[in-house]
Amino acid sequence: MRTLFLGSPPFATPVLERLLASSHEVVGVVTTPDRRAGRGRGLQRNPVAALADAAQRPLLQPEGLREPSAVQWLRDQEPEVLAVASYGELLRTEVLELAPHGALNVHGSCLPRWRGASPVQAALLAGDEETGITIQRMVLELDAGDVLVERRTAIGPRETAGELAARLAPLGGEALVEALDAVGSGEARATPQDPEQVTLCRKVPKEAGVMDFALGPEQLDRHVRAMSPWPGASTTLPDGRRLVVLELEQAEGVGPAGQVLEGPGLTVGTGAGAVRLRRLKPAGKGAMEDEAFLRGTSLPAGTLLGETNP
Repeated sequence: MRTLFLGSPPFATPVLERLLASSHEVVGVVTTPDRRAGRGRGLQRNPVAALADAAQRPLLQPEGLREPSAVQWLRDQEPEVLAVASYGELLRTEVLELAPHGALNVHGSCLPRWRGASPVQAALLAGDEETGITIQRMVLELDAGDVLVERRTAIGPRETAGELAARLAPLGGEALVEALDAVGSGEARATPQDPEQVTLCRKVPKEAGVMDFALGPEQLDRHVRAMSPWPGASTTLPDGRRLVVLELEQAEGVGPAGQVLEGPGLTVGTGAGAVRLRRLKPAGKGAMEDEAFLRGTSLPAGTLLGETNP
């Protein structure tokens, strides 16, 4: 089918790769503008746009789809269906209805669980044992459309949000092609979502990465994995510097939440026992083990970590 793709990296990149390799004709690609990044603040090519360039597909990189000219560009591609993966904008009726077969969304959870902008992080924070990919027909209500294809996968016990999303994206590409095959052949079967099973999640703000040591070790571990790679689970050193925690584990020890305890390594009291902050990323430095960090930073037992430090 003539498919118009809308999506943003990193999640959308493997999805588009699989779609381009399928029998469906990608008549155009819509993605976000190129952004400045890195220390030199150089303009970085959007990976989705780079894929479209390599495949010689029509490309649009608007700031949004509210301009009439952008919507007209979509119509001019004459799509039969829209395929959407992490585009990052709520699509209006005039966009959802411009293709005869509507719009199909690649969502990173098993709907109706975790409707919203951060399903991968939400699944990790909740301690879910499995998640997956849903291909659903898009409607005006967020992630509420009928389900066409679902693929489930177990969540690894040490998996981070970045690792899980990287696994889900290719699965999303396979599920999208399966859904498009079914729609094109007239064999698609749409299953309504159970409204009693709906859970919601919001976009993760930067401040969500701040660690709350009043939580227990299991919840702190979920938080560290859910916030990796962005915004990063972090605490504050006594001198005000930010310290990102990349990995932690439950440890022996008892003390006030956020207080540095006697080792091994950087052991910290929590609301229920203690954790060892095993891998760290100090501000302006690369990742390192806790023992290497402590060789260059004095944090004697009794030191308090966290935003409440004077």
